[in-house]
Amino acid sequence: MPRTTPLATVPGYPRIGRDRELKRALETYWAGESGRGELDAAARTERERTWRRLAELGLDAVPSNTFSLYDQVLDAVVLAGAVPPRFASLGLDGLDAYFAMARGTGRVAPLELTKWFDTNYHYLVPEIGPATRLHLDPAKPVSEFREALALGIETRPVLLGPASLLLLSKAADGAPSGFAPLDRLDDLVAVYALLLTTLAAEGVAWVQLDEPAYAADRTAGEMDALRRVYERLGALPERPAILVQSYFGSLGDALPVLAASPVEAIGLDLVAGSLPDGDVPGLAGKTVVAGVVDGRNVWRTDLDAALATLRAVRARAGAVTVGTSCSLLHVPYDLDAETALDPQLRSWLAFADQKVAEVVTLAAALRGEDRSAAFEQARAALANRAAAPRVVDDGVRSRLARLTPDDARRGPYSERSAAQRDRLGLPPLPTTTIGSFPQTGDLRRARAAFRAGRLDRAAYTARMRAEIERVIGLQERLGLDVLVHGEPERNDMVQYFAEHLAGFVTTELGWVQSYGSRCVRPPILYGDVSRPAPITVEWVTYAQSLTDRPVKGMLTGPVTILAWSFVRDDQPLGDTARQVALAIRDETADLESAGIGIVQVDEPALRELLPLRGADRPAYLDWSVTAFRLATSGVADATQVHTHLCYSEFGDVVAAIDGLDADVTSIEAARSRMSIVPDVAASGFGRGIGPGVYDIHSPRVPDADEAEALLRRALDAIPGDRLWVNPDCGLKTRTYEQVEPALTALVAAAARVRPASE
Repeated sequence: MPRTTPLATVPGYPRIGRDRELKRALETYWAGESGRGELDAAARTERERTWRRLAELGLDAVPSNTFSLYDQVLDAVVLAGAVPPRFASLGLDGLDAYFAMARGTGRVAPLELTKWFDTNYHYLVPEIGPATRLHLDPAKPVSEFREALALGIETRPVLLGPASLLLLSKAADGAPSGFAPLDRLDDLVAVYALLLTTLAAEGVAWVQLDEPAYAADRTAGEMDALRRVYERLGALPERPAILVQSYFGSLGDALPVLAASPVEAIGLDLVAGSLPDGDVPGLAGKTVVAGVVDGRNVWRTDLDAALATLRAVRARAGAVTVGTSCSLLHVPYDLDAETALDPQLRSWLAFADQKVAEVVTLAAALRGEDRSAAFEQARAALANRAAAPRVVDDGVRSRLARLTPDDARRGPYSERSAAQRDRLGLPPLPTTTIGSFPQTGDLRRARAAFRAGRLDRAAYTARMRAEIERVIGLQERLGLDVLVHGEPERNDMVQYFAEHLAGFVTTELGWVQSYGSRCVRPPILYGDVSRPAPITVEWVTYAQSLTDRPVKGMLTGPVTILAWSFVRDDQPLGDTARQVALAIRDETADLESAGIGIVQVDEPALRELLPLRGADRPAYLDWSVTAFRLATSGVADATQVHTHLCYSEFGDVVAAIDGLDADVTSIEAARSRMSIVPDVAASGFGRGIGPGVYDIHSPRVPDADEAEALLRRALDAIPGDRLWVNPDCGLKTRTYEQVEPALTALVAAAARVRPASE
């Protein structure tokens, strides 16, 4: 690629495969059903398809090294040689050591997994300490650049920038008090300097270094770190041109730092963020890669508005390249594959390939080419969507207008907890699970046959009931105190509800990677939301009829339904959240009326949607907490309300979690070894809490000693009368061979610890 200014590019592209080919290749490899050669071939095929497709769609700057066998942050760990000693000591080859870091082994826990900023993608958290030996392993970006070049496609290698890599890391175990991974900045920059020199020797003209951590609030020291990185890398005598790419919001004070640095280009998210109004010294000498096409949502771009933004940027920058706001990793591949979608709704949408086409169209229009037909088509689609009757439900809006603050309040917790103790009669440290049980191939085939009409309603109901009987029987045999029905009827905790709510539509092939081989199909929320009929009551009440122990009703909360859907962008998010909350409120009321004494409304995405900038957080926390309370405040004091949160930095949202006013909150804590517990203790949180003792995101099976150690650590900070015992999350992705011994260990650990809690 010549070192000239590109016209159209994207920061990244989906990598799981249009038909999830990589998912299947990974899972057969992990299961021992295929070898390294088959996995390498599948990966190479997917990379080649991506490069050819992006070139075919018209990009003149194609990214490489955006492919990953698991996670791009883990790839950066390998690149920098920052493999923790416990994995290096396993004696595994490079690939299996890589997967050990991601998934663990029988005796070694994996790296911690957490959310990628405010998205539903998960990344593996690097562990860096003073003794971490940082050294360059350039094999992956170099080999992928060569692969693409052999196809006749010159690419731009994409890497996580050094400042963000350190800011996303945690201090390794044993690091001294006060140490922060950013203390290793100079050492890591030396690795990146060698990398850029290596890439230049390969003939790489441009390199992209992603610094998304600077879309969040940063200290003066962290800003100085950014300045030091790019002053040093920019001063290298032999290097590619550098594009520093940001996304998920405005750069704020980091923009003038980068504008004053020697880098050639800065990538800006101009959908979630914007250029500041005032002058930015140095920007006139840079290329701005203007992310005017939304990389995270599926609505068509307003091309007229985007072109106006591009022209405004061009007036202030040295040159403009058109791009998406972030990697297209967060959207499905191709709208053309969704042949079953309603044509009107389909005309409002754009997936990854359509977004690349929009980028190319805007680049052509910016340089004066006639693209009037494409612009007119976009205008017509936007006008059609704005006027569509299906988007507005007057009944839903009238109900929202009648709400009062009392609709989002329950009685005092002290009165509720007393009523719940009398009703439920649970032992200290009650044991439960989060909701789902393993989804077997037989279950998935039964659901697919029912959807396709090959299985009638009676046969489908019988199959689901048989699975519920199995799950209830297993839980009783294991000795769990509060049971679940196992959710055999559900494909996904958000998609299932979307399929039963008005205002949503689901896709057939709209897969998006969540982590590793895990994929989801986010539903599309296009209009006002309501619940036409009960959704879960039939299954939960059947489960309760099989046992004398309490069975939890399992619902997904309004914030999570929004976070894991592609949400309408034509009204405030808080309004949409309240509409979803009313639909869930109706379901909680029906469960209570059917005799269910515990209702769990999961909000694993509460922390995920927290704005990256502190100034934006109070408004979000206000509407998100209100939505949850609106969903759960229609039940009596004696009905116990649970919620569940995933991978949350508890301290960031502790006030909001307290504000949810749930009677019991379960949180993921096993992989981080209960590091969340001090935040719980310091906050004064006064309700029931279940920090997970079984990491379900790894195939590892903990023994009772491991679960007991975690419970005792939790008990040091949480009174025994408020501590619950549960896995980190639902068991859907695990097998029964893993789940049964793990839950056996969990119950045994609780039995050992109970005397100490009394």
